[in-house]
Amino acid sequence: MDDVTLAAAIKDACYLEGDFTLRSGRKSTYYLDKYRFETRPQILRALGSRFADRCNSETTLIAGAELGGVALAAATSLAVDLPFIIVRNKKKDYGTSNEFEGVLEQGSSVLLVEDIATTGGQVLEAAHSITQAGGKVQKIVCVIDRREGARENIEEAGFVFESLFTTVDMGIAG
Repeated sequence: MDDVTLAAAIKDACYLEGDFTLRSGRKSTYYLDKYRFETRPQILRALGSRFADRCNSETTLIAGAELGGVALAAATSLAVDLPFIIVRNKKKDYGTSNEFEGVLEQGSSVLLVEDIATTGGQVLEAAHSITQAGGKVQKIVCVIDRREGARENIEEAGFVFESLFTTVDMGIAG
């Protein structure tokens, strides 16, 4: 699936119009429902392949924040044959009390995948958790950058940021 076809498939699957409040607290007249594209095998497979292309010889681990980044991290893991971790939004207070599911080793070079980036808040929390635990976030790559400050916030925090698509690429005027 080429990029134009993939962008159209994602938009067709997830674009909703109305009045929405985003995770960032911002109001929007449209919403990109990540679960509507992440649950479609053809789209998820293509995204896993695109994320795998963003890995390099130093990449040792894939990471995704719960819940939206989990399917993306798993698809990428399968495409590149590297293990993945799930970064919890909140550390478990039972069982093993893990902040991560899977194994994050000291010095791991991590590709952190994200679904939709608006301000970058959730993925920045995940990136800081990884670095505080001894991993190195090689780069953060999202499926769609809404172009509402995520790139600036992520780069200002010292991380490399890339997106597979922006809302402009998808023909969405914000």
